[in-house]
Amino acid sequence: MERRKTPSPPPLPYTFHGHAAVIGYWPKGVPVTIYSQHANRGKTQILATYQGLDGVVSATVTSVGDSALAKPITDAFNRVSALATVPLSVYDRRDGGVEEYPTKHLAALTDRGSRAELLSGTHSLWYEYACLELHQALADLDDALLAVPEPVRIAVNAELEAEARGLTEAVAEDSEEDSLPDAESRRLWDVDHPFVVHDGDMGALSREARERLDSLEGGITSKERAKAVADMRVLATAFSRCSGVGGHVDHSYPEIFAEPYDADRCYLSVHAPQPGDGSADTWEIEIGRWEPDDPREEDADDYSSATGSSVIRCELPTPPDADELADLLNRLDQEPEQLIEWAKTSVGAPLAGTGFVVTKGYNG
Repeated sequence: MERRKTPSPPPLPYTFHGHAAVIGYWPKGVPVTIYSQHANRGKTQILATYQGLDGVVSATVTSVGDSALAKPITDAFNRVSALATVPLSVYDRRDGGVEEYPTKHLAALTDRGSRAELLSGTHSLWYEYACLELHQALADLDDALLAVPEPVRIAVNAELEAEARGLTEAVAEDSEEDSLPDAESRRLWDVDHPFVVHDGDMGALSREARERLDSLEGGITSKERAKAVADMRVLATAFSRCSGVGGHVDHSYPEIFAEPYDADRCYLSVHAPQPGDGSADTWEIEIGRWEPDDPREEDADDYSSATGSSVIRCELPTPPDADELADLLNRLDQEPEQLIEWAKTSVGAPLAGTGFVVTKGYNG
């Protein structure tokens, strides 16, 4: 298996209230809230900014004594808002249709008992991916609240209720089920000026990711879709439990790709079977190596482009556990040079310290 590698520029950020953000336009508009923090009289305020009747409104959600406490709350709030909102803002265009995405995920914002449903659906790869990410964002918000006093937790829960109410009202009005009276505190549905904060770590919400995941569902059965969703959850959950290995989840089909430093250009990837591909029904762990396309760059620390090819591969007889994969990746974070040694593993032997057995070698 070959890979191509060329450098890519970082996304161009815009600024909003002093914070880096990418302002995204969605085909439909919904009341999206942006959260930020602001120092005031020795404390740090957490602000909710949204479109109101008289324009953009910034309201204080709560205050904490330390900006270090405010940051994880603000970050989780922004992720929750975007993940709850975007599925309501785009259309499900699989199979050439134009359908609404489900709204079941909104209940999880205020009802803890509904959170489990974020991990049990099979609607579509993209929607269930968004639900999985929302589940994680809510869990991260819970963790951030462990270090703050009870009044702050009460205020945060009240804000989640306000956000859920605004989204629910907007959906009802859009479907013409209800016509809501104007209220001073209402978060407006504004088709021309929605905004959502995105700091680069929520690629699953991009149109490109949605279209690529949708394309994989062409012609598959409901049973195959359910399996693909389950595989996606394993990959995404494993990656979320990694401590910091240099890698990412490829949203063209959720694949973990890790490229740690000090690994002599080696990389590791974990990928599940493609949905509907009966000829490839096994999970695989692959170790490959980049070779510069320009021989003159062979000894350079950086290179203009490179081609990666497989060195060894582990074909797994059964789907792996998310914790097994997380342990594998965390090992690379702690010992990146281990990848070099794994690449030398003979066919039939396990990767040292793991239960993953090499089934194919490409070194001749």
